[in-house]
Amino acid sequence: MNDTNLSPLVYARVAGILLLLSFIAGGIGEFYVPISIISPDSTTTANNLLTHDWLFRLGVACYLLEALCDVALAFILFELLKPVRFDLAFLAVLFRMMSTSTFAFCMLFYFSSSIPLGNPQYLEAFTQDQLNILTLNSFKIYANGVGVFMVFHGTASIIFGLLVYRSTYLPGFLGILMILGGVGFVARSFLLVLEPSYASNFLLLPTIIEGLALMLWLLIKGIDERKWKG
Repeated sequence: MNDTNLSPLVYARVAGILLLLSFIAGGIGEFYVPISIISPDSTTTANNLLTHDWLFRLGVACYLLEALCDVALAFILFELLKPVRFDLAFLAVLFRMMSTSTFAFCMLFYFSSSIPLGNPQYLEAFTQDQLNILTLNSFKIYANGVGVFMVFHGTASIIFGLLVYRSTYLPGFLGILMILGGVGFVARSFLLVLEPSYASNFLLLPTIIEGLALMLWLLIKGIDERKWKG
């Protein structure tokens, strides 16, 4: 018997809303803004950053919102899945927190990329071309850091997926999708280290499908309270 003060259905609905917010914020912060600003050419990237400063800051704000949602989601998933196996649910939360923490650290490089541009103190020590390269390298460090350390997020997804699959109050196919999404993250992280040419973004496709499926299920169907309380 679970002694939480909130209904599991409420937790499920809140988790669905948080997933929806994460999709919106992630779509802006992780796709739209970087595609609009970052270019393989350092000069173009620097000019885009100076021209679209507000858009860049909006992207960072969306990252922050996504990180806040991720922490809350980790807690809610723990609450919903601890009846299956408490220790594994807690372990998954630890991996998820490691993922969010390393993500936040990498975001420092992303947000700091604009600092040297247009700053007279930096122009006294570096040429404009050198500053442009420093800016582009900050984005590259961010991308590599996030890509490699998302192994923690993938591992958490695998564990949560196993718990969902073993539960009787959520459909098994969601657990399978979560496991596949986690495996994709873990595989891509290791490939970025061992063989970067094979670290395709297509490996992240299962996690997008899994996230959408989980979001829709929690928002529309929710959770079987009777079985969860049993």
